Amino acid sequence: MAVLIPRSDPPSRIHPEPPQTLEIDHFDRLPDSILLLVFNKIGDVKALGRCCVVSRRFHSLVPQVDNVVVRVDCVISDDDSSSLSSIKSRSAASAGSFSAIFRLVVGGIVKPLQALGQFLGTKRSSCGGSGSSSLSISGDDEGGEIEQGGVTHHSPTQVLKNFDEIRYLRIELPSGELGIDDGVLLKWRAEFGSTLDNCVILGASSVIQPNPMRISQAVDTTIVEASASDDNGSIPESFYTNGGLKLRVVWTISSLIAASARHYLLQPIIAEHKTLDSLVLTDSDGQGVLCMNRDQLEELRVKPLSASSASKRTLVPALNMRLWYAPTLELPDGTVLKGATLVAIRPSESKKEVSDISWVSSAFEEPYETAAKMLVKRRTYCLEMNSF
Repeated sequence: MAVLIPRSDPPSRIHPEPPQTLEIDHFDRLPDSILLLVFNKIGDVKALGRCCVVSRRFHSLVPQVDNVVVRVDCVISDDDSSSLSSIKSRSAASAGSFSAIFRLVVGGIVKPLQALGQFLGTKRSSCGGSGSSSLSISGDDEGGEIEQGGVTHHSPTQVLKNFDEIRYLRIELPSGELGIDDGVLLKWRAEFGSTLDNCVILGASSVIQPNPMRISQAVDTTIVEASASDDNGSIPESFYTNGGLKLRVVWTISSLIAASARHYLLQPIIAEHKTLDSLVLTDSDGQGVLCMNRDQLEELRVKPLSASSASKRTLVPALNMRLWYAPTLELPDGTVLKGATLVAIRPSESKKEVSDISWVSSAFEEPYETAAKMLVKRRTYCLEMNSF
C-alpha cells in the first residue's frame, strides 16, 4: 500500500535586493565661499532671483552676493510722447538747427529722467494713473511690483533691498537720455562725490567707419600722424559762424544735465547700501557713464547734496573747461571723426592739478580712447561756465 508523504514546497530562491543608489547633489559638497564666487560671476539680478527659488541654501546665499548688475528693461508711461522712441523720431525730423537741438535737450532729457526719478524714488508706482511713468525690470524677483498688460515689473530699489553686502553695483538703462541723429557721436563719462568731480565729453558731427580694404595697421598709423600735423591745431573761423560752437555748448550742457540727474536719483540706493565700493550707472547704448568710488560714495553720505531748484538733479558748480577740436580725425583702425571735439570739465574750486590730463585720455574704451589721446595733443582752448 503506497503511502503519500506530504512534502513542503521547495524554498524559493531569494535574490539580494539591488543596492539603493542615492542621487548626490554635488552643489551640497561645495563650500559656501565657492557658491558665492559663482553667484558673483552671474551678477545679473534677475538670474540671481531665479537662483533664490532653487533651494533654501541658495536662498540664504544670494543676499550675500557683493557684485550685482541691474538691467532696466523699459520705460512704462501712459504718455507716448514722453517715450524715448518718439523723442528720437522727433529729433530726426527736425535736425539741423540750433532750436531743434534745444528742444531735444528739453524734451529728450527731462521727461525720461523724471520717469527715472519717479521709479527710483518710490516704493510702488502705478502704471494706470494719468501721467504715470517709471523704469522697470521685468522678471521673477521680489520687490515693488507694477502690473501692466499681464506683465509684472519690479523696482530696482526694491530688488536691491534683498541684498545685504553689495560692493560693486552696475545699473544699465535701456538707452541713453540724449537722442541724437544717426552718424553723430556723443559720449560722456562723469565722476561724482557730493557734487561733480569731473566730466569728459567726446563728440563728432559724423563718424565714417573704416574701409575693410585697408592694407595694414602700420599704414593707418602713418596716415593718422600725417593728418594730425596738417594744421596747427587751431579752430577754424567757420567753427564759430556755422553753429559748430553752439552745437558743442548744447552737447556739454545736455551731458552735464543727464549726469547730474542720474547722480541725484541714486541717493536712496547709496544711503541704504553702505558696503558699496563702486557704483556705475550706464546705458545699453554706451552713451553716458556715471561712476562713483568708495570715497565719493562716502562723501555723498556725509555731505548734503545741493539740488537744482529747476529739476530733480544735482546742482552743477561753476566749471572750468578745456576743449580740443579737430575738423577731421582719422584713427589707427581707419575710423574718421568729422568735427571731433573733446571737452574736459572740472569744478572751478577743484584742488586737483590742472596740468594732469591722464584722466581725460583714459575716460573711454577703444577706439575712442585713442581719439582722446590724439585730441589732447592739439591746441587747448579754455572756457568757463557758471553754476546751473
